[in-house]
Amino acid sequence: MDNVGQRPPSGAPWTIAADGHEAVIVEVGGGVRSYRHDGVDLLDGYAEDEICPGCAGQVLAPWPNRIRDGKYTFGDRSLQLALSEPERGVAIHGLVNWVSWYLVERSDDAVTVGYDLPPTPGYPWPLRLRTRWSVGAGGLRAQHEVTNTGAEPAPFGFAVHPYLRLAGVAVDDLVLRLPTRARVEVDSRLLPIGVTPVAGTEYDWTSPRRIGDARLDTCFGDVVRDDDGGTSVSLTAPDGDRGVHIWADREFGWWQVFTGDALTGERYRRSVAIEPMTCPPDAFRSGKDLITLKPDVTWRGAWGVRPGV
Repeated sequence: MDNVGQRPPSGAPWTIAADGHEAVIVEVGGGVRSYRHDGVDLLDGYAEDEICPGCAGQVLAPWPNRIRDGKYTFGDRSLQLALSEPERGVAIHGLVNWVSWYLVERSDDAVTVGYDLPPTPGYPWPLRLRTRWSVGAGGLRAQHEVTNTGAEPAPFGFAVHPYLRLAGVAVDDLVLRLPTRARVEVDSRLLPIGVTPVAGTEYDWTSPRRIGDARLDTCFGDVVRDDDGGTSVSLTAPDGDRGVHIWADREFGWWQVFTGDALTGERYRRSVAIEPMTCPPDAFRSGKDLITLKPDVTWRGAWGVRPGV
Protein backbone atom coordinates (compact mmCIF):
# COMPACT_ATOMS: atom_id res chain seq x y z
CA MET A 1 0.00 0.00 0.00
CA ASP A 2 1.56 3.31 -1.04
CA ASN A 3 1.40 6.65 0.78
CA VAL A 4 0.84 8.86 -2.27
CA GLY A 5 -1.17 11.90 -1.25
CA GLN A 6 -0.78 11.27 2.48
CA ARG A 7 -0.97 14.50 4.47
CA PRO A 8 1.92 15.38 6.79
CA PRO A 9 1.15 15.22 10.53
CA SER A 10 1.29 19.02 10.80
CA GLY A 11 -1.02 19.51 7.85
CA ALA A 12 -0.50 22.01 5.06
CA PRO A 13 2.74 24.04 5.25
CA TRP A 14 3.00 27.68 4.22
CA THR A 15 6.52 29.00 3.56
CA ILE A 16 7.22 32.71 3.87
CA ALA A 17 10.54 34.40 3.02
CA ALA A 18 12.16 37.83 2.74
CA ASP A 19 15.59 39.45 3.28
CA GLY A 20 17.29 36.12 4.02
CA HIS A 21 14.65 35.12 6.59
CA GLU A 22 12.45 32.08 6.01
CA ALA A 23 9.75 30.43 8.13
CA VAL A 24 7.32 27.56 7.69
CA ILE A 25 3.88 27.96 9.25
CA VAL A 26 1.66 24.90 9.61
CA GLU A 27 -2.03 24.12 9.52
CA VAL A 28 -2.14 21.96 12.67
CA GLY A 29 -1.98 24.36 15.59
CA GLY A 30 -1.38 27.37 13.34
CA GLY A 31 2.17 27.57 14.67
CA VAL A 32 5.70 27.93 13.32
CA ARG A 33 7.52 24.73 12.31
CA SER A 34 10.84 26.35 11.39
CA TYR A 35 12.57 29.71 11.18
CA ARG A 36 16.02 30.37 9.77
CA HIS A 37 18.17 33.31 8.73
CA ASP A 38 20.65 32.96 5.90
CA GLY A 39 20.08 29.20 6.06
CA VAL A 40 20.86 28.92 9.79
CA ASP A 41 18.10 27.69 12.09
CA LEU A 42 17.23 29.96 15.02
CA LEU A 43 14.28 27.88 16.17
CA ASP A 44 14.52 24.19 17.01
CA GLY A 45 11.72 23.03 14.76
CA TYR A 46 10.74 19.67 13.33
CA ALA A 47 10.52 17.81 10.06
CA GLU A 48 7.53 17.67 7.74
CA ASP A 49 6.91 14.01 8.56
CA GLU A 50 7.09 14.50 12.37
CA ILE A 51 4.32 15.05 14.88
CA CYS A 52 5.13 18.33 16.61
CA PRO A 53 7.51 17.42 19.49
CA GLY A 54 7.40 19.16 22.86
CA CYS A 55 4.81 21.72 21.65
CA ALA A 56 7.50 23.28 19.44
CA GLY A 57 6.25 26.54 17.94
CA GLN A 58 2.66 26.02 19.03
CA VAL A 59 0.06 28.65 19.95
CA LEU A 60 -1.34 28.12 23.46
CA ALA A 61 -4.85 29.49 24.08
CA PRO A 62 -7.23 30.14 25.78
CA TRP A 63 -4.79 29.38 28.57
CA PRO A 64 -1.05 28.65 28.77
CA ASN A 65 0.70 26.13 30.98
CA ARG A 66 -1.24 24.05 33.52
CA ILE A 67 -4.57 24.18 35.37
CA ARG A 68 -4.70 22.13 38.56
CA ASP A 69 -7.04 19.13 38.21
CA GLY A 70 -8.53 20.89 35.17
CA LYS A 71 -11.04 22.51 37.52
CA TYR A 72 -11.88 26.20 37.82
CA THR A 73 -14.72 28.57 38.49
CA PHE A 74 -15.71 31.65 36.54
CA GLY A 75 -18.64 33.77 37.56
CA ASP A 76 -21.26 31.38 38.89
CA ARG A 77 -19.96 28.40 36.92
CA SER A 78 -17.84 25.49 38.11
CA LEU A 79 -16.11 23.92 35.14
CA GLN A 80 -14.06 20.81 34.36
CA LEU A 81 -11.56 20.58 31.52
CA ALA A 82 -10.18 17.35 30.07
CA LEU A 83 -6.92 16.32 31.73
CA SER A 84 -4.60 16.66 28.76
CA GLU A 85 -1.55 15.82 30.91
CA PRO A 86 -3.06 12.92 32.87
CA GLU A 87 0.18 11.89 34.59
CA ARG A 88 0.10 15.19 36.48
CA GLY A 89 -3.69 15.48 36.60
CA VAL A 90 -3.77 18.83 34.82
CA ALA A 91 -5.18 20.53 31.74
CA ILE A 92 -2.26 21.91 29.79
CA HIS A 93 -1.69 24.47 27.01
CA GLY A 94 -5.23 25.27 25.94
CA LEU A 95 -7.45 23.97 23.16
CA VAL A 96 -6.03 25.12 19.82
CA ASN A 97 -2.59 23.53 19.44
CA TRP A 98 -3.77 20.24 17.90
CA VAL A 99 -6.61 21.49 15.69
CA SER A 100 -6.57 22.48 12.03
CA TRP A 101 -6.30 26.21 11.39
CA TYR A 102 -7.30 27.62 8.01
CA LEU A 103 -5.63 29.98 5.59
CA VAL A 104 -6.98 33.55 5.71
CA GLU A 105 -4.45 35.46 3.59
CA ARG A 106 -1.05 34.82 2.10
CA SER A 107 1.80 36.72 0.43
CA ASP A 108 5.48 35.98 -0.18
CA ASP A 109 6.57 37.30 3.23
CA ALA A 110 3.44 36.82 5.38
CA VAL A 111 0.62 34.41 6.06
CA THR A 112 -2.49 34.83 8.19
CA VAL A 113 -4.16 31.75 9.65
CA GLY A 114 -7.31 31.40 11.71
CA TYR A 115 -9.30 29.09 13.92
CA ASP A 116 -12.82 29.42 15.31
CA LEU A 117 -12.95 27.78 18.73
CA PRO A 118 -16.42 26.39 19.48
CA PRO A 119 -17.88 26.38 22.99
CA THR A 120 -17.41 23.12 24.89
CA PRO A 121 -18.57 21.89 28.31
CA GLY A 122 -15.17 22.71 29.86
CA TYR A 123 -14.78 26.08 28.13
CA PRO A 124 -18.24 27.29 27.03
CA TRP A 125 -17.13 30.45 25.21
CA PRO A 126 -16.59 30.75 21.44
CA LEU A 127 -13.44 32.55 20.29
CA ARG A 128 -12.15 33.64 16.89
CA LEU A 129 -8.35 33.42 16.62
CA ARG A 130 -6.17 34.97 13.93
CA THR A 131 -2.37 35.01 13.64
CA ARG A 132 -0.39 36.93 11.06
CA TRP A 133 3.11 35.48 10.70
CA SER A 134 5.64 37.58 8.77
CA VAL A 135 9.38 37.74 8.07
CA GLY A 136 11.61 40.60 7.02
CA ALA A 137 14.66 42.62 8.02
CA GLY A 138 13.49 42.59 11.65
CA GLY A 139 13.24 38.79 11.80
CA LEU A 140 10.17 36.67 12.49
CA ARG A 141 7.05 38.43 13.78
CA ALA A 142 3.72 37.06 15.02
CA GLN A 143 0.68 39.28 15.49
CA HIS A 144 -2.22 37.61 17.30
CA GLU A 145 -5.87 38.56 17.59
CA VAL A 146 -8.46 36.74 19.69
CA THR A 147 -12.10 37.85 19.69
CA ASN A 148 -14.88 36.73 22.02
CA THR A 149 -17.70 35.94 19.58
CA GLY A 150 -20.11 34.87 22.32
CA ALA A 151 -22.62 36.71 24.47
CA GLU A 152 -20.80 36.41 27.83
CA PRO A 153 -17.39 37.43 29.19
CA ALA A 154 -14.74 34.71 28.90
CA PRO A 155 -11.57 33.93 30.91
CA PHE A 156 -8.54 34.10 28.67
CA GLY A 157 -4.78 33.70 28.59
CA PHE A 158 -2.30 33.30 25.75
CA ALA A 159 1.24 32.07 25.08
CA VAL A 160 3.47 30.58 22.40
CA HIS A 161 6.06 27.82 22.69
CA PRO A 162 9.16 28.40 20.48
CA TYR A 163 12.46 26.64 21.16
CA LEU A 164 15.50 28.84 20.51
CA ARG A 165 18.87 27.45 19.53
CA LEU A 166 22.33 28.43 18.33
CA ALA A 167 23.85 25.79 16.08
CA GLY A 168 26.81 24.05 17.67
CA VAL A 169 26.30 25.59 21.12
CA ALA A 170 25.18 23.28 23.93
CA VAL A 171 22.42 24.50 26.25
CA ASP A 172 24.91 24.54 29.15
CA ASP A 173 27.11 27.01 27.27
CA LEU A 174 24.40 29.41 26.16
CA VAL A 175 24.55 32.82 27.82
CA LEU A 176 21.06 33.80 28.94
CA ARG A 177 19.75 37.27 29.67
CA LEU A 178 16.30 37.15 31.29
CA PRO A 179 14.96 40.54 32.50
CA THR A 180 12.71 39.31 35.32
CA ARG A 181 12.74 39.93 39.07
CA ALA A 182 10.70 36.95 40.31
CA ARG A 183 10.03 33.29 39.66
CA VAL A 184 7.08 31.03 40.30
CA GLU A 185 7.78 28.22 42.76
CA VAL A 186 6.07 24.95 41.90
CA ASP A 187 5.19 21.62 43.47
CA SER A 188 5.91 18.13 42.13
CA ARG A 189 3.12 18.56 39.57
CA LEU A 190 4.75 21.78 38.28
CA LEU A 191 1.84 23.80 39.69
CA PRO A 192 2.44 27.15 41.42
CA ILE A 193 2.74 27.40 45.19
CA GLY A 194 4.28 30.87 45.46
CA VAL A 195 6.31 33.64 43.86
CA THR A 196 9.77 34.60 45.11
CA PRO A 197 12.40 37.21 44.10
CA VAL A 198 15.33 35.98 42.02
CA ALA A 199 17.89 38.56 43.22
CA GLY A 200 20.87 36.83 44.79
CA THR A 201 19.67 33.34 43.81
CA GLU A 202 20.64 30.78 41.19
CA TYR A 203 17.59 31.90 39.17
CA ASP A 204 18.86 35.44 38.55
CA TRP A 205 19.74 36.06 34.89
CA THR A 206 19.05 39.80 34.89
CA SER A 207 22.74 40.10 34.01
CA PRO A 208 23.81 37.71 31.22
CA ARG A 209 25.44 34.47 32.36
CA ARG A 210 25.74 30.82 31.28
CA ILE A 211 22.82 28.49 31.81
CA GLY A 212 25.28 25.88 33.03
CA ASP A 213 23.71 22.80 34.59
CA ALA A 214 20.47 24.58 35.54
CA ARG A 215 17.41 22.45 34.86
CA LEU A 216 14.60 24.85 34.14
CA ASP A 217 10.90 24.43 33.55
CA THR A 218 10.22 27.67 35.33
CA CYS A 219 7.92 30.65 34.98
CA PHE A 220 9.46 34.08 35.59
CA GLY A 221 7.56 37.31 36.23
CA ASP A 222 7.87 40.91 37.42
CA VAL A 223 9.53 41.68 34.09
CA VAL A 224 11.90 44.58 33.51
CA ARG A 225 10.25 46.38 30.62
CA ASP A 226 11.88 48.22 27.73
CA ASP A 227 11.01 51.82 26.89
CA ASP A 228 8.16 50.66 24.63
CA GLY A 229 6.60 48.62 27.43
CA GLY A 230 7.71 45.30 25.98
CA THR A 231 10.43 42.95 27.12
CA SER A 232 13.04 40.70 25.50
CA VAL A 233 15.16 37.66 26.32
CA SER A 234 18.46 36.78 24.65
CA LEU A 235 20.70 33.78 24.16
CA THR A 236 24.28 34.31 22.99
CA ALA A 237 27.26 32.11 22.25
CA PRO A 238 30.06 32.04 24.87
CA ASP A 239 32.38 34.06 22.63
CA GLY A 240 29.67 36.65 22.04
CA ASP A 241 29.83 36.44 18.25
CA ARG A 242 26.31 35.06 17.72
CA GLY A 243 22.98 35.44 19.40
CA VAL A 244 19.23 35.24 19.13
CA HIS A 245 16.59 37.43 20.76
CA ILE A 246 12.92 36.83 21.48
CA TRP A 247 10.78 39.86 22.26
CA ALA A 248 7.17 40.38 23.29
CA ASP A 249 4.99 43.46 23.58
CA ARG A 250 3.37 44.89 26.72
CA GLU A 251 0.59 42.28 26.67
CA PHE A 252 3.05 39.63 27.88
CA GLY A 253 4.22 39.91 31.49
CA TRP A 254 5.60 36.41 32.09
CA TRP A 255 8.27 34.16 30.54
CA GLN A 256 8.41 30.37 30.83
CA VAL A 257 11.91 28.97 30.32
CA PHE A 258 12.34 25.23 29.65
CA THR A 259 15.77 23.70 29.08
CA GLY A 260 14.36 20.52 27.54
CA ASP A 261 15.31 18.12 30.31
CA ALA A 262 12.01 16.24 30.03
CA LEU A 263 12.51 15.65 26.30
CA THR A 264 14.10 12.46 25.01
CA GLY A 265 16.52 11.43 22.31
CA GLU A 266 18.19 14.12 20.23
CA ARG A 267 15.95 16.86 21.64
CA TYR A 268 17.20 16.40 25.23
CA ARG A 269 18.72 19.79 26.27
CA ARG A 270 19.30 20.68 22.61
CA SER A 271 17.51 24.03 22.75
CA VAL A 272 15.67 26.30 25.16
CA ALA A 273 11.94 26.97 25.01
CA ILE A 274 11.40 30.64 25.87
CA GLU A 275 7.67 31.28 26.02
CA PRO A 276 6.05 34.72 26.31
CA MET A 277 2.88 34.39 28.43
CA THR A 278 0.10 36.79 29.38
CA CYS A 279 -0.42 35.04 32.73
CA PRO A 280 1.33 32.52 34.97
CA PRO A 281 0.38 28.85 35.35
CA ASP A 282 -3.02 28.06 36.90
CA ALA A 283 -4.33 31.58 36.27
CA PHE A 284 -7.87 30.26 35.71
CA ARG A 285 -7.84 29.35 39.40
CA SER A 286 -5.69 32.10 40.91
CA GLY A 287 -6.97 34.93 38.71
CA LYS A 288 -3.42 36.30 38.47
CA ASP A 289 -3.20 38.45 35.31
CA LEU A 290 -6.18 36.54 33.90
CA ILE A 291 -7.85 38.46 31.07
CA THR A 292 -11.64 38.74 31.09
CA LEU A 293 -12.48 39.01 27.41
CA LYS A 294 -15.84 40.72 26.98
CA PRO A 295 -18.26 39.93 24.12
CA ASP A 296 -17.18 41.36 20.74
CA VAL A 297 -13.86 42.53 22.25
CA THR A 298 -10.57 41.61 20.55
CA TRP A 299 -7.31 41.00 22.41
CA ARG A 300 -4.15 41.74 20.42
CA GLY A 301 -0.55 40.84 21.18
CA ALA A 302 2.71 40.53 19.26
CA TRP A 303 6.11 38.90 19.69
CA GLY A 304 9.02 37.89 17.51
CA VAL A 305 12.48 36.40 17.07
CA ARG A 306 15.53 38.03 15.51
CA PRO A 307 19.21 37.18 15.14
CA GLY A 308 21.89 39.36 16.71
CA VAL A 309 24.07 39.80 19.79
